[in-house]
Amino acid sequence: MPPLDRRLFLAGLAASPLLFAPAVAFAQTVNVQELHAPGELGEKVLGPADAKVTVVEYASMSCPHCAQFDRDVFDEFRLKYVDSGKVRYIFREFPLNAPAYAASMVARCAPADRYFDVVHAYFRVQDTWLSSPDLKAATLDIAKPFGLNDKSFEACISNQALFQGLEGVKNRGVSFGVQATPTFFINGKKLEGSPSLAELDKEIEPLL
Repeated sequence: MPPLDRRLFLAGLAASPLLFAPAVAFAQTVNVQELHAPGELGEKVLGPADAKVTVVEYASMSCPHCAQFDRDVFDEFRLKYVDSGKVRYIFREFPLNAPAYAASMVARCAPADRYFDVVHAYFRVQDTWLSSPDLKAATLDIAKPFGLNDKSFEACISNQALFQGLEGVKNRGVSFGVQATPTFFINGKKLEGSPSLAELDKEIEPLL
């Protein structure tokens, strides 16, 4: 079997049977205590722990609707709710194909205070990144401004323990009913698809 770093990029863009979620749809509410409990790999969180509202997002770096949310909505959402202390935001990886795993691993390998910067970087150039004829080189190019060099990048994408940790994050998401990306949980209420700020307002404001 090829080493992990080769398998990630040999697999290319073949998606898992799970789907990208284009439209907003509401579904069941899950057990909030279980949902908000930190996973073994550690959580990536913005906002205060005592916020009245917790928003959990499951996303794949290769998902176009996840990128759309990041590009068109996230900054306003963060300014209005997270930076103001009203919302605690938890981002959880749900990689749907090999490039998404690689990018998620890179984000985890970057300095902890640059994690969200790396996530945004991959989302903001998603089209050109994923259309590159050399995905591995393109993935590395995006990683370099965040402290990774050729050697540390190779070590990162060869890290079997990290890969398995991300599998654990994803499998835990499946246990909460995540079937497509992006999927949000707002105080446990499940929301599939890429919401507008107005749609988030409708769900968050009554909880404040």
